[in-house]
Amino acid sequence: MRFGRIAAFLAVSLAVAGSAPASAHPSPAPDDGSLRAAARGSGVHIGTAVDMAALDADAAYKAAVAREFDTVTPENVMKWEVVEPQPGVYDWTAADRLVDFARRNGQLVRGHTLVWHSQNPAWLTEDAYTPAQLRALLKKHIFDEVGHFKGRIWAWDVANEIFNDDGTPRDTIWSRALGPDYVADVFRWAHQADPKALLFLNDYNNEGVNAKSDAYYALTKRLRAAGVPVQGYGMQGHLGVQYGFPGDVVENVRRFDKLGVKTAFTEIDVRMILPPDAAKVQAQAEGFGLLLRACLLAKNCVSYTVWGFTDKYSWVPGFFDGEGSATPLDENLQPKPAYDTLRETFLLVRR
Repeated sequence: MRFGRIAAFLAVSLAVAGSAPASAHPSPAPDDGSLRAAARGSGVHIGTAVDMAALDADAAYKAAVAREFDTVTPENVMKWEVVEPQPGVYDWTAADRLVDFARRNGQLVRGHTLVWHSQNPAWLTEDAYTPAQLRALLKKHIFDEVGHFKGRIWAWDVANEIFNDDGTPRDTIWSRALGPDYVADVFRWAHQADPKALLFLNDYNNEGVNAKSDAYYALTKRLRAAGVPVQGYGMQGHLGVQYGFPGDVVENVRRFDKLGVKTAFTEIDVRMILPPDAAKVQAQAEGFGLLLRACLLAKNCVSYTVWGFTDKYSWVPGFFDGEGSATPLDENLQPKPAYDTLRETFLLVRR
C-alpha cells in the first residue's frame, strides 16, 4: 500500500531529493541495479519512449529498454501518418514489432497518440474532405487502430495537446471541422473499440497549476459528469533547467486524484543550454526527481515515462537550437545524476 509509506517518504525525500549521492540510501533488497527493479512495488510504472530505428539497429539500446523499463511508448510508429500513409492503406509493421517486444519482456504498452493536430498523413486535409467526411475518417481511424491493438495496449493517449497555454482551445483541423464536442466523441469511440484500455488526455506545460491545467481540470470534470470515459490525465514533463520548475505539481496531480482519474507523467525530459556543467546537471536531476516525487505522493498516479533515456537518440537537439543533454543517460548509455535520483527515489519508497 503506497500510503503506508508516504509520511516517511515525504519527510525524507524533501530533505535529500536531488542532492544525495546514490550511495546514501542502499537498496532494501538485492536487485539488478535497474530503474525497473527499483520501481517494483512502488505502485508506479517506469517507462520510456522507444525509437524503433534504434531498437532495431542498436543492441545496447535494445538491451537497456528491456532492462530498465516496465512500460514502453512508441515515439512515432503509432501516429496516424505512419499507420495510414495512404487512405485505407495501413502499415502496422513497426508498431507490431514494439508490441511484440514488450510482450516478450513483460512490459506494458502505452499507445501514442490517436488524435493530434500534428503528424497527420499528408492526404488528411480540410480542403480534401467535408466536415462530415472528416468526422467519419476520424471515427474509422480510432476504431481501426484501437481495434488492431485491442487487448495489447494498456493505456492510450487519446486526445493530445488540445489546449493552448492560456487555456483556450487549440485551433486545429478537428476543432475547426467538428467543433468542441469531438473530444467527447473520440473518447467514446476509443472505449467502444477497447473497453479495457485506460484513456488519457495528454499535454505539455500542464504539470503545475496554471491556465492550461485549469482548462483540463474543468474539461475532465465536465466530461466525466456527462459519462464520457475520460480515465486519465497525462502531463508530458518537457522541462528546461533554464526556466525553473513548477512548484505546485503535487497540488495539481492531487486535484485530478479527487476527480477519480488516473494521472501519469508521460514524456519527461529536462533539457539545458549546452554545454552541461555541474550546476545544470544537478538541476536536471532535481527536475526529474520533482516529477517522480509528485507521482509517488499522489494516490492515482500510475506511471512515469521518460521521452527517451539516452542522449544518443534524444529529439531535443533537433528541435531546440543549442540545447540538449536532456535524458537520464548520456550518449554512451552511462547514467547521470538524474538516473541516480530516479532510482534512489523509488528505493526510498520501498524502505
